[in-house]
Amino acid sequence: MNVFGIGLPEMGLIMVVALLIFGPKKLPEIGRSVGKAVRGFQEASSEFQNEFKRESEQIEQAMKTSAHIEPKELEAAKAEHDAAGSSPVS
Repeated sequence: MNVFGIGLPEMGLIMVVALLIFGPKKLPEIGRSVGKAVRGFQEASSEFQNEFKRESEQIEQAMKTSAHIEPKELEAAKAEHDAAGSSPVS
């Protein structure tokens, strides 16, 4: 098992050192705090991904809409230009 580049023996050593530093009474409280922080980070990451997907879909939809409208506008502009170009200029 390899989490963040730390293997199982290293995780065990970290747990033993944490147990020695903080003691058995404080360790569950620290574990809960770390768990809440990790959960909050995961929720924020998920929210960011959802927002990014939503924005990219809106941009994609806008591009499709402009791609459909643009040829019609070009044809209209070309027709106006042709009509203006065929009339004599004073």
